[in-house]
Amino acid sequence: MAELIKKDVIDFYTYPPVGSDDWRYAFETAVIRAIETQMLGKATFLDMSNAENFEAAVDSLGASEYASLQGKSFSELEEILHIRRSDVREQFFDLMIDKEIAELFKSRNDFANLRLVLRRSLTGKALGNDYSKEGNVTVEKLVKVFEAEAEADSDTSELPDYMREASDEAVLAYYQKKDIRQIDYAIDKSQAEYNLRRAKQLRSVFLSGLFRIQIDLTNIRTMLRLKYTESEKRNAFLDGGYIGFERLREGLDSDYETMGQLFFVTPHHRIVDTGANYLVSDKSFLRLEQQCEEYLMGFLKTAIQITAGPQPIVAYLLMKENEIRTVRLILTAKKNGLDTKLILDRLGA
Repeated sequence: MAELIKKDVIDFYTYPPVGSDDWRYAFETAVIRAIETQMLGKATFLDMSNAENFEAAVDSLGASEYASLQGKSFSELEEILHIRRSDVREQFFDLMIDKEIAELFKSRNDFANLRLVLRRSLTGKALGNDYSKEGNVTVEKLVKVFEAEAEADSDTSELPDYMREASDEAVLAYYQKKDIRQIDYAIDKSQAEYNLRRAKQLRSVFLSGLFRIQIDLTNIRTMLRLKYTESEKRNAFLDGGYIGFERLREGLDSDYETMGQLFFVTPHHRIVDTGANYLVSDKSFLRLEQQCEEYLMGFLKTAIQITAGPQPIVAYLLMKENEIRTVRLILTAKKNGLDTKLILDRLGA
């Protein structure tokens, strides 16, 4: 076992390389340099977290681009944040010269929509129309394909190859045990494979590193959740990350106190160690999520320093989406009267 685990030793210290400059993006990178200065700092999130109540937390955003949230109801607030996220994504698509990369990131919404429509279709629920409109496939086309399945055989040939393959895998996985969770795993697996395949086709060192990091973080989450629920599953991990399956499976059989040591030769030691210890002491995955997020944001911050290229544009998109999620998370917690300590733990403060 030890010999097998050694095979996944990683050849970088903290983060993988982000690739070289691409001077076609000189202007677009300059735009990112200008707008990234408007992003919220940690001090603002701390002020929101320590605010007396929900209204005071919203007031903490008064000097930022989120000032329009003041005085709004929670439902209005959520809609404003949703629109802001859509605007950020639209800006990303406009700045991205390589439309293949833009389409790759749009496919995130295609996979999310497919997950939702399959869950509804396979369990006999109404398909609805509350899907993201920011994918490569229109909501109308997606619903039409799976509405047909209720009456006859669905014609998934109208969908892109990556969606058709994911759909086939998810349907097959679901019907093996009629377990709806298998839909999620099958789609996660298909999406990870598609991302890595497209990164290779695009010859992007940065995207390859990004997607492999995301796979690792997903697998670490899976490892700790399987262990916490005492699951017998051993084949729930996604392929293609930097961490080998043997190390993850060894983690399932380790004590929480020693899990971090198992990952000591990887850049993920702190994530596993901190997440496992907090899980034992507080019976919560809060610090695990915080550590995974911190590691990913750290990688993106190295990418955003590239002088010119698509890397800063992708990094800004993901960092801005994370900022919007964090604003919503804190305000939701304040609205529901969640203990400030839990919010701070989630932020890593």
